[in-house]
Amino acid sequence: MSSIWTYAQGSGYTPEQSLVGFTVEAADGAIGQVDRQQDQPEMQHLVVDTGVWVFGKSVLIPAGAVTRIDSDARTVTVARTREEIKAAPQFTTDRETTHPTYLAAVGNYYFSLGLTPAS
Repeated sequence: MSSIWTYAQGSGYTPEQSLVGFTVEAADGAIGQVDRQQDQPEMQHLVVDTGVWVFGKSVLIPAGAVTRIDSDARTVTVARTREEIKAAPQFTTDRETTHPTYLAAVGNYYFSLGLTPAS
């Protein structure tokens, strides 16, 4: 089954690879660094510390938005713009990053942007 919560084949993702500390690049520039990652099947996502760019908040990016992982350069490239990522549903507590209602809202938001589930 395909899912927005799964890394696409060809993205460069390898199971058990830590992406913590990698720089995250949107289509139009850097957005921050991976602070945490969730690798539970059908729930894979990155929590990105945006620093001052989004007023010190973190954003959750579904694995299906990742288009490329470059382990040598320590970068993760995502298929959205900075503004699109900034406009995604925000979480206020870490518990929300695994809460089904919050994840559904994030998934629906990325689907509304035309991001299709990974194959």
